[in-house]
Amino acid sequence: MRRYLIVDDNRQFAENLAEILRDQGDAVSIAEGGREAIALVEQARFDALLTDMRMPLMGGAELVHEIRRIDPGVSAMVITAHVGDGALEAARREGLLAVLPKPVPVARLLELLAAARREGLVVIVEDDQKLSDNLCEVLRTRGFAAVTAASVLETERLGPVRPFCALVDLRVPGGPDGEAMRRLALRYPGLPMLVMTGVHPGATPMAPEAFFRKPFDTSALLAAVERLHAAHVAGSAA
Repeated sequence: MRRYLIVDDNRQFAENLAEILRDQGDAVSIAEGGREAIALVEQARFDALLTDMRMPLMGGAELVHEIRRIDPGVSAMVITAHVGDGALEAARREGLLAVLPKPVPVARLLELLAAARREGLVVIVEDDQKLSDNLCEVLRTRGFAAVTAASVLETERLGPVRPFCALVDLRVPGGPDGEAMRRLALRYPGLPMLVMTGVHPGATPMAPEAFFRKPFDTSALLAAVERLHAAHVAGSAA
């Protein structure tokens, strides 16, 4: 049985969604605001968080940020009727598994929740936006969420997240080849890295887990991510 937290100031909406999830055999807690949600996260371990974007006192983006400080391993999704909301980008930087519209596409939600993994956050450093988006999507199908950076500087702006691995382009704007790796290693000591490169790989600041020459086999990359996640989970349980 999995355990979920729904945060929405519309109690009826939250109850309806909770009923659907409970019918699947899962446990669900409901909070009507950020403070109540934070109190629940301090007391219990949830597999996933589903939060509305616009709420009084504390919006969804801020809530995800605060909950990440308490439990960086929880998978998070935002549900919003305001897809163009400027705060949405801030929430994405927290490593969301998905942003879903209202009314909620129930089949899609159930699919995402079934796949969602705790401790399943990946950092992607890639300046090719299309490739970065594609990687985010294929990772999502496996239950992994991602935070992204398109330059060396952006690696310094990642939120309070705890990734289990990084997919890093060897050459991104803002520094010499491998600089993004070096910055990530300083920020997350011991973080396993998979290098993606379209240039001949030379010396790197640290030894990566593997090199993937562009264009690479996505299935092989996913297999490497799966192996690293399994090792991470096993290490955490030891």
